[in-house]
Amino acid sequence: MKIVVIGGSGLIGKKLVRKLQQLGHEAVAASPSSGVNAVTGEGLAEVLVGAQVVVDVTNSPSFEDAEVLEFFEKSSRNLFAAEADAGVAHHIALSIVGADRIPDSGYMRAKVAQEKLIQSAGIPYTIVRATQFFEFIGTIVAQFPTDGQTVRLPPAFIQPILSEDVVVALVDITLGVPVNGIIDLAGPDRFRFEEIIRQFLSATHDSRQVVVDSHARYFGAALNDQLVPEGNSLIGSNRFEDWLNRSIA
Repeated sequence: MKIVVIGGSGLIGKKLVRKLQQLGHEAVAASPSSGVNAVTGEGLAEVLVGAQVVVDVTNSPSFEDAEVLEFFEKSSRNLFAAEADAGVAHHIALSIVGADRIPDSGYMRAKVAQEKLIQSAGIPYTIVRATQFFEFIGTIVAQFPTDGQTVRLPPAFIQPILSEDVVVALVDITLGVPVNGIIDLAGPDRFRFEEIIRQFLSATHDSRQVVVDSHARYFGAALNDQLVPEGNSLIGSNRFEDWLNRSIA
């Protein structure tokens, strides 16, 4: 089967292409570096010739509200037009758990806009909403306010997942039938922010202390428990503590 991975040069894309190729599929990594730009439409028609499945794991280069919305809307519309011409039978997109529950985040609003375009495009689809990746915990820590040696965190839960577990799930979904709906994907353990950040700081020999602050914002958004899945969801097998110990070692 020919499978085109849009955003195939990124963290998830590279791993997904490699696993699909190992299974004997013609998996093609498509990105601006390979001459395929979903935002401008460059190279889409050519790379989608003969493709049965498209997996969109792209991310916006800018997190500014207007720019991220423009990125996802333009790239999605260009993809659907090219997919319709090529006869693509399954469109898969990676989104974020809780995107529809954090309306004060411009990035999350853009992901919801992307999801709505997918749902109305007329191409069979599966939207995979994943929680935050273990690999991005350092980035998450860096955006919280720090007062001297204190990091202020919201009183909310997070249920992160290893990127490799996301890829494993995406392989199964890519080789399966469209669900024409949304699948949630999360790690096996749920943490309070202060718990997981304290573990990360300790393991990385960061002497800062954590303080729970109901006013602390997550990338500009107020949080309750929107970052964890509701109801049934796919669960990864790798635990944060094990990954953290391997990473530090």
